[in-house]
Amino acid sequence: MNILIKSAKIIDPSNEELHSKKRDVLIKNGIIVAISPKIEEEKGTKVVQAKNLHLSNGWFDSGIAFGEPGFEERETIANGLLTAAKGGFTDIVLNPNTHPVPDTSSDIVFLRNRANGHACNLYPLGTLTMNGSGKDLAELYDMKNAGAVGFYDFKHPVENANLLKIGLQYTQNFGGLVFSFPLDTSIYHKGVANEGAISTKLGLRGIPAMAEELQVARDLFILEYTGGKLHIPTISTANSVKLIAEGKKKGLDVSCSVAIHNLFYTDNVLEEFDTRYKVLPPLRTKSDTKALIRAVKDGTIDFVTTDHTPMDVEQKRVEFDNAAYGTIGIENSFGILNQLFDLDTTISLLTNGRERFGLLSPELKEGKNACLTLFNSAEEYVFNDEHINSTSKNSMFLGSMLKGKALGIICNDQCII
Repeated sequence: MNILIKSAKIIDPSNEELHSKKRDVLIKNGIIVAISPKIEEEKGTKVVQAKNLHLSNGWFDSGIAFGEPGFEERETIANGLLTAAKGGFTDIVLNPNTHPVPDTSSDIVFLRNRANGHACNLYPLGTLTMNGSGKDLAELYDMKNAGAVGFYDFKHPVENANLLKIGLQYTQNFGGLVFSFPLDTSIYHKGVANEGAISTKLGLRGIPAMAEELQVARDLFILEYTGGKLHIPTISTANSVKLIAEGKKKGLDVSCSVAIHNLFYTDNVLEEFDTRYKVLPPLRTKSDTKALIRAVKDGTIDFVTTDHTPMDVEQKRVEFDNAAYGTIGIENSFGILNQLFDLDTTISLLTNGRERFGLLSPELKEGKNACLTLFNSAEEYVFNDEHINSTSKNSMFLGSMLKGKALGIICNDQCII
């Protein structure tokens, strides 16, 4: 396929030669063959042009859930990857939120095979423990060889400290990345919202910030003892930021992420008991949100994730206490981040992070594979149902004013616009 992108403003802060310049980009058979102020259209070439067209390296998300196998009613791999592509993502890390969970090499091969032929690339995580039960380590080495980019019992903490210790020690032999969800279940005790004035007022069981911070402190202490590579997904409190910053100063090989919704919303939105806002970790306070945004800017938080978690309507349209955790977020990530940060920072956040998972970052250069995201940086609109491509519709961002919209991607010799 031959594709000509016309007059796109390139956003690539790492590329001084092209950053903020308007260029035509010619792609032939998936390879960037020319980047120039003006390229003449050739017969049989697909021309891509749009108002306020912007272009960057392809976007990456370190934590997305779909459903297949087992929960196809939430999201299939095929529709999930199409949704990600329309949302601007060329590469996603798939959380092990399925039934059964991927805890063997054959499970990882199945997921990779299901993703073959799509414009958006899928990189699966395997579970850290067998069946995700937290009792015995899974086939980590075999899963790594099959293509797993990390090991995570999705949204379940590693309660057994010795198990985390052994996991960190064992994975050093092959450079494996261990995830540890930051939640002390003895303090969490089936909470449903941030413990504070709002949860007390509404009569909701609280999840103290301490439940997250104790687990972070414990995990960092174990990491300091064992070595290895640790990733702490979706932190949500100011003190978690401080603990991780201290760990990094000690030279620990630790990374962390934050969910976009924990940067944008606080627990004040729970006043109407709307289950769209029930997520784990929960929405916290304004002071936490400010600390998280500062940490993103100074690099303490390594990357931002949509934490996209589709749930069927039966699990959301129930009482708040009984509702499932999770919100979708692929379709609106750019429009949220573009309000919180300047454009260069937003694009850096959306393109960084691959190296942590052992993946190569795309390059916007002639002779390189085209792995590009197209977007409009200025369009303002109210996010509603018509903007959702996911099978599930459990978005807490419905009704929000967004600034900026992803138009699609060019990747794997495919154009999804």
